[in-house]
Amino acid sequence: MEDKAKEKEVVAAALELFMTFGIKSLTMDDISRKLHMSKKSLYLYVSDKKDLVNKGVLLSMEDEREMVELAIEASNNAVDGLIAITKCVNTKLGNIHPAVIYDIQKYHPEAWKMLLDHKTEFVYGVMLNNLKRGVKEGYYRKNINSEVVASIYMILVENIMNTESELSKKMSMDKLHLEAINYHFSGICNKKGLDYLETIIKNEKLDILSID
Repeated sequence: MEDKAKEKEVVAAALELFMTFGIKSLTMDDISRKLHMSKKSLYLYVSDKKDLVNKGVLLSMEDEREMVELAIEASNNAVDGLIAITKCVNTKLGNIHPAVIYDIQKYHPEAWKMLLDHKTEFVYGVMLNNLKRGVKEGYYRKNINSEVVASIYMILVENIMNTESELSKKMSMDKLHLEAINYHFSGICNKKGLDYLETIIKNEKLDILSID
């Protein structure tokens, strides 16, 4: 148990380095030096850089899952839930070095598959459940097809993660994500939902969302 806790601590620290400096630019020598530990000690917890990246991605997904689930659990309704999720995800995206997604996609296919599976299963499931909840609570339009709309949102997410697109060259991932969320809200909310969203934006002074 102690070894597992230490491994998580080491992987979390390395993950922070990746988010700050990118992945390709860091060698295992760089990582061990920045973590103030010998390479021999580092290799007690990971077999190589590939293993470290995989474990870092896995830890990042676990943290995101926990954050999102807590946000949903604490929300009063679907709109509040989606706002809380947006805050969590956007903070995370804002802290990612622009090269990280590209490095994973190009040099770490196993880790990239983990991210794609996470997006396909967890993120899709979260958005689908939020849509169904919003319709049931009367904040979202009754005539929306939740499965189709959730799939459309996933296409938006896929474009956000496409580091070679023209959009990603002009705008950071967190800004693109906000545009996608604003677009999503505008498409799914009925009048009750839009009025409630407007009240929340004004009361909480949320500069991350806009329905103008």
